[in-house]
This record gives sequence, C-alpha cells and structure tokens, in this order.
Amino acid sequence: MKSQRQNSQIKVDKSNKLNKEDIFIVIPAFNEEKMIGETLKNLKSEGYKNIIVVDDGSSDRTYEIAKKENVIVCRHILNRGLGGALGTGIKCALIYNPKVIVTFDADGQHHPRDVEKVAKPIIEQNFDFVIGSRMMDKKELKNMPLVKRIGNFGLNFITYLMGGYFVTDSQSGLRAFSYESAKKVINALKSDRYEVSSEFIIIAKKHRLKLKEVPIKTIYTEYSMSRGTNVITGFKILFKLITQKIF
Repeated sequence: MKSQRQNSQIKVDKSNKLNKEDIFIVIPAFNEEKMIGETLKNLKSEGYKNIIVVDDGSSDRTYEIAKKENVIVCRHILNRGLGGALGTGIKCALIYNPKVIVTFDADGQHHPRDVEKVAKPIIEQNFDFVIGSRMMDKKELKNMPLVKRIGNFGLNFITYLMGGYFVTDSQSGLRAFSYESAKKVINALKSDRYEVSSEFIIIAKKHRLKLKEVPIKTIYTEYSMSRGTNVITGFKILFKLITQKIF
C-alpha cells in the first residue's frame, strides 16, 4: 500500500461541539474516475479537509484524480474489495486521533451535508456508531428501487440473524465511528468484500457499542445505480457471514 499524506498539522478539538476538523472521511474507490473528483470537490465545499481516499487497485485514473484534490490517498496495488479498502482507510484515519471517522461512498450517492448528520450523535450525544439510513424517511424510501428495498430488508434480517443489531439499512455506505469504537471494530474485522457492512454491525453488537440510525438523503443516478450490491452479491454476503460464524 502506498499513501500520500497531507503536510499540514491536524488539530483535534476536545470540546463536545461539532468541528469539521475533528472528522476524517474515508472513501473507498474502485474504478471511480467518473465521480471521485466531483465527490471530493463537493465534500471540500462543505468544509471537510480531512479526507482519505483508498484506491482499491483501480485500472483507471481514480488515483491520479484523487491526488490532484490535495487529500490523503492510499493505494492498493491489487483489488482487495470494499472491506479491505475500508480497513485500510480506517487504520490510516486512526493515526490522526480524530473524534469521528466517517465512511462515504465514491459514486456520488451521498449528500455531503449528511456527514454532519452521522457525526453529530457521536460528538454531542456520545454514541459509538451511527448509520445513515436511506430507509427511515418515507419520501427517500419511495425513491429507492423496489429491488433494492427488498434486498436491503433481506440483508438487514440476515445481519440480525448472524448476531448483529436489527437496523433499517445495514448496507448503507455512510456511517460514522467514534475513535474508540473504530479501534475495536478494526481489530475484530475479518471481511474483505461487501459483507463488511453487515460485519460492522455484528461487531458493534458483540462489543455493545451504542448505535444510532439517522435518516439521510440518497442521490440516485444511472451511474450510482450500477454500483453497489445486487442479488448475486447478496448471496455472496450471506455465504461469507455464515462462513465467518462457523469458523
């Protein structure tokens, strides 16, 4: 893994008020040259400076585009999957001792203003783990394609059966961890691929982390709809979670 780090010293505020300097955003990216530049610009326009992009073995210009945006860039020479990329990004963020680590998808489906929504309960209410749910707001839920709604519910139930909390959106890519909870999660994490989203919740339950869900906005485009999980991925997630449970 190679990384490019910011040269400026990062100061972390110790108060219980939201300060964007206290938040590190981790973005896993695999062949995201179409959206990674715009995603980074949108986050920076909202005042977020501490951003880590993990280029997960992309064959396109994801790495070069991310480097130009003056963010921290880590690079996997080979593709390791979503879990591997998030693991690398969270470990990198922990080096800086942030109050909050937020994971954020590269494909443009998340609204940058929702970073504050998932970070606030950690800073102001002492939650350990916050999930941005696409399923809590009825208006947003109507925008989600039926196939995705059914798939999400199935994976929520599977996550619960495998020992996790029952949540409304186990597969959301927008989530936040406190510094201490991120350390616990990363030390226990086994997943390399899409099953990581469910494993985060299973680990949270095992370690009795205080969890909260908040409603978020989702931006559905033809591009973002082509990314993420599908029915085949869902079966793979189930198989991997069962395997982890047994072994």
